[in-house]
Amino acid sequence: MIIKTAAELAAMQEIGKICAITLKKMGEALKPGITTKELDDYGAEILASYGAASAPITCYNFPGANCISVNDTVAHGIPDNTKIKAGDIVNIDVSAVKNGFFGDNGASFAVPPIKNNMQKLLAVGREALELAIATAVAGSPLNGIGLSVEKCAKRHGYGTIRNLCGHGVGHTLHDEPDSIYNYFEKRDKRILQPGLVLAIEPFISIGDQYVDEIGDGWTLKTPHCHQVVQFEHTVMVRADQPPLILTVPE
Repeated sequence: MIIKTAAELAAMQEIGKICAITLKKMGEALKPGITTKELDDYGAEILASYGAASAPITCYNFPGANCISVNDTVAHGIPDNTKIKAGDIVNIDVSAVKNGFFGDNGASFAVPPIKNNMQKLLAVGREALELAIATAVAGSPLNGIGLSVEKCAKRHGYGTIRNLCGHGVGHTLHDEPDSIYNYFEKRDKRILQPGLVLAIEPFISIGDQYVDEIGDGWTLKTPHCHQVVQFEHTVMVRADQPPLILTVPE
C-alpha cells in the first residue's frame, strides 16, 4: 500500500496503535503457567474491544487470533494448551484489520530468569529492527533493509532466517512489495517510494538459516532446534526523513 491521503494515514495509525497495544498487553501477561491459548484469548479480547479483528483468522482461517511461537518454534505457532515455563522465549505476532486497513507487529519476549546468551540475542534482534527501519527512506534501495539486518546479525556472530521475509501491508495483510529479505539480495532492484507501507521483521538466528513446516500446515521450526528471535513494526516510508512507525501504543 502507498498512503496517499490524510484519511488513509489516520486509518493506518489507528490499526497500528491497536496492534501495538495488544502486543504490549500480551507481553505483560506472559508468566509461567499461562497457556498459549489463554494468552491468545486475551489478545483476541483486546482486539475486539477496539473494534478490530484478527488478520490471520480473517485472511487465512488460522486456528488462533494471534501467532504465538515458543522456543525453537519460530513463527506461525498455533495457540494451544502449551504452558509457558520460566526461561522460555516466546514470540507474539499480532496482526489485525479494522475498516479495511491492516497492521502488523511482533516481538520476542523472555520469561525470567533470562540466560545471558538469550539476553544478547534479544538485544541484537531489537537492534536489527532499529537499523533496518532507519534504512527505509524514499529513494533508497529496498534491499538495503536486508543488508542492514544481515550486517547486524553477522557483527554479533548470528545469522538470519532466509526463508522468512517482511512484506508490504495496508489494504491486505501481505501487500506489495511481497518479499523484504532479511539478507542482501543483489538481484533485488526495487526502490522505496514515499508513502509505501512496510512490515519490517528481522529474524535473527543462533544457527539455522532456514525454517521447516512441521506438518500441521502452519508451525515453522528450526531443523536443529536453534533459537530465533523476531521483532516487527509496520512503518511508512517518507522522503528525506526516517520512516514513520505506525505500530506504537501511544
